[in-house]
Amino acid sequence: MYGAYKIFFGTLFSEPRLRIINLLMNGKKNVSEIMNEMNMDQTAVSHDLARLKQCGFVNSEIDKKYRYYSLNLETIKPLMKLIEKHMSQYCIHILQSIKGGTK
Repeated sequence: MYGAYKIFFGTLFSEPRLRIINLLMNGKKNVSEIMNEMNMDQTAVSHDLARLKQCGFVNSEIDKKYRYYSLNLETIKPLMKLIEKHMSQYCIHILQSIKGGTK
């Protein structure tokens, strides 16, 4: 089971993938929209989306000529909201102390 945890949290460990997850919190996007909003190239975005899809973080659907990606609404979106709540309650002081220079 440890291996599955490692893969799951490893997926979250990537800053670009976290940024994609946060972007998709507001709704579905296609690769071009993600590229433009994140200032990333197509190869990097596609690679990160493939990992997110492989781990069940995102779903995809084809609408006419575009493939749209959205968060897994059943598990990942509620999980990200829970993580945000936890961070704002317990972790934000760490970030503030680092920014304030008191590490």
